[in-house]
Amino acid sequence: TDVYACGTIVYPVLDPRGWATGETHDFESRYLDGLIGPFDRVPDRYEERSPVEHVDRITAPFLLLQGLDDVICPPAQAERLLARAAGRGVPHAYLAFEGEGHGFRGADALTRALEAELSLYVTVFGLDRTDVPDLGYRT
Repeated sequence: TDVYACGTIVYPVLDPRGWATGETHDFESRYLDGLIGPFDRVPDRYEERSPVEHVDRITAPFLLLQGLDDVICPPAQAERLLARAAGRGVPHAYLAFEGEGHGFRGADALTRALEAELSLYVTVFGLDRTDVPDLGYRT
């Protein structure tokens, strides 16, 4: 059985190999060394722990929220995950926020993100609410 009924993914590390190979900001580029190990010593571990490499394990509806100016967790990682999730039959929605980086700060982005998350819960749990946006989940 599934552990989760749904999930919200907010500016995440979706492909640790990208962090180890220059896809993130320099300050964070060595962050995963302590969590996973040095990439040059344990490259297989990066693939093993990469959500992008295990999209087939995602079975619950999800919402992915991403800042388009995020240099820490770049939108390219979110796009790779979405490309692999397409056509798998798992409902999902993607909101990308122009002008937002790692951690939403603008009132519009914060509001839209919270409303989208509420919309996910309304959809998944069959709540009777008409005051939330329809995200048009894709499968």
